This record gives sequence, structure tokens and C-alpha cells, in this order.
Amino acid sequence: MKLQQLLSYTRKAVDTYHMINKGDKIAVGISGGKDSLTLLYALSGLRRFYPNHFDLEAITVDLGFDGFDLTGIQELCKKLDVPYTIVKTDIGHIIFEDRKEKNPCSLCAKMRKGAFNEKAKALGCNKLAYGHHKDDLVETMLLSLIFEGRFHTFSPVTYLDRMDITLIRPLMYVDEADIVGFMHKYQLPVAKSPCPANGFTKREYAKNLAAQLNREHPGAVDRMFSAILSADISGWPKI
Repeated sequence: MKLQQLLSYTRKAVDTYHMINKGDKIAVGISGGKDSLTLLYALSGLRRFYPNHFDLEAITVDLGFDGFDLTGIQELCKKLDVPYTIVKTDIGHIIFEDRKEKNPCSLCAKMRKGAFNEKAKALGCNKLAYGHHKDDLVETMLLSLIFEGRFHTFSPVTYLDRMDITLIRPLMYVDEADIVGFMHKYQLPVAKSPCPANGFTKREYAKNLAAQLNREHPGAVDRMFSAILSADISGWPKI
């Protein structure tokens, strides 16, 4: 996928769900993975020509694991002219050593989001951007069906009233396969997560299930995505 195609998908999401208003300051959550770095590219590119002028801040919450090298991401942010902040935490130590959590992902995500939101507010941001793509929406829907018994997935735009900040997901129309292609084409400096739970989660199970369904029934993921868009899901903005 070329940058122009990425920008086209991103603008479609931003325009359809009114994600960006004039004067917004958007904190981009940088996990170090391909999705968040692609999002950074997309929003920094969109910033150049989008009629609603907005500013960006890139933020990484460092969980404190050894071997998490962010040098390449620092260089990329400098190249894209996006201020970059690394929030140092002991979340990894707390989760795996102090509490010895058997199911660490939920608490870790809550603590990580809390640290990210606080730093975003401190930097004067009124919006947060996550790198969730089309496959993420479908996989979350499958998790909801299997484990909660309801047809649901996260919204493109969510107002977090306790923080008085709005969360947006500008990559919602982008296939993960296209993000992989973009990562290779533009040589994104991916920083692999050293988390010991990485790859052994319910989300990984949903990812494998969606891939299997798509192999056995080509186009299944696209059809499930279309079902999500056409459904009246609670919490989704009206368009």
C-alpha cells in the first residue's frame, strides 16, 4: 500500500465519522508496532492538506521491560515533525512481579491507557488516536459474540467523559494486510514488544479465527465488517 492510498482510507474515516475538528490537538498512541506507526504516518500526511487544521503529539507508554528500543521511532517522529514523548512506568514490574497476574492483559491495558490519557491531557490534547484497523474491529466483534453473547465492537469515535477527551480510530477502513505492506514499503522502525504475554491472548485467538474463516470462506472478514457498519451498534455515532 502506498502513502496516497493510506491517506485516502484515513480521510474517508475522518470525514465519515467527523473525527477531526479545526484546532484539535491529537495524541497518537505509539505502541511501537506497525499499526501505530502507520497511523502516525497517516495523520502526519493528512495534517499537510486537511481543511481542519490540527496538531499532533506522539506518545509511547514504556512499560519498563528491558530491550524496548525506541531509537528508530524517535528518528521517525523527528522526520515527520511530530513531537514525541516517552512516558516511563513500572507497569510491567507491577503486573508480572509484584502482582503476578495470571491474566495480565486487562489490568495492563487499563494502567497503560491511564498513563497515556494523563500525559495527553498534560500536553494539552483534546483527542486521542489509536491505530485500530478493519481486522481489529472484526476480531473485537468475534470476541464479543463468543465471550459476551452480543454483537458489539468498539466505536470509531468515543467521548471519554471522565477525562473530557475524545478517542478516534482513523485506520478503521484499512486492512491489516495493507498495513503489513506499508510497513515493508516504508521500512517502519517497528519496536517489538518484549511483554511475556505477547501472542498468548484472547485477541490472538480471535485473530487466528478470523484468518481461518477468511481462508475457508474468502471475503468473510469484509462481509463481517460490512455487517458492523450497517448494524445499529450501541455507542456508535450516527452518520
